[in-house]
Amino acid sequence: MEANLVVNLEDAQIYQGESLILKDVNLKIHAGEFVYLIGKTGTGKSSLLKTLYGNIPLQKGKGFIVDFDLSKLTWKNVPFLRRNLGIVFQDFQLLTDRTVYDNLLFVLEATGWTDKVKMNEKIHSVLHKVGLKGSEDKMTYEMSGGEQQRVDIARALLNNPKLILADEPTGNLDPDTADEIMYLLHSICQDYGSALVMATHDYNIINKFRSRIVRTEHGQVLDNAMIF
Repeated sequence: MEANLVVNLEDAQIYQGESLILKDVNLKIHAGEFVYLIGKTGTGKSSLLKTLYGNIPLQKGKGFIVDFDLSKLTWKNVPFLRRNLGIVFQDFQLLTDRTVYDNLLFVLEATGWTDKVKMNEKIHSVLHKVGLKGSEDKMTYEMSGGEQQRVDIARALLNNPKLILADEPTGNLDPDTADEIMYLLHSICQDYGSALVMATHDYNIINKFRSRIVRTEHGQVLDNAMIF
């Protein structure tokens, strides 16, 4: 696989069960690249994302995600793939009965970290990156939507991901807060060198923060797509 290539799908056929959802998918994404994933509901956007993080097996075609061969991926390998990924959710999916610090600690412990000093350093580092320095002891349910989304992004950064998948990360935010999150996501691509794929329906965001667009439509994935 060529240098700095994080996603490489070649003639991939993406199925949900026995139903072919996307055919002849060819997609390359490089380190540090920001890509919008757009498409109407039911056109395969979610299926593509689920394939990228190993939730849907690749049955036909070639697919490599951060050096993992999707055609040979087993359920035992999926956790190792996901350690190289960061996933940002629209609804945050934070543990509401724990502090910000403990939410992040939970992820580190679940992904095999054991050195307490390094874990503490990593947590403080990602919170500083997302603008939440000093918020370690806050309960997540006490935070605003924008703050919770920043915690979600901090969580996605913990394992230095080569690829971040963001599913409607601004969908529940007001316009000003959404802009702040977009500036943050773009800065992560630049500072961390992570590739970022962001699924969104918000064309105002796309027009304001210009970047490459990939569209799902009529069973196909259209690269460098135009908004219309």
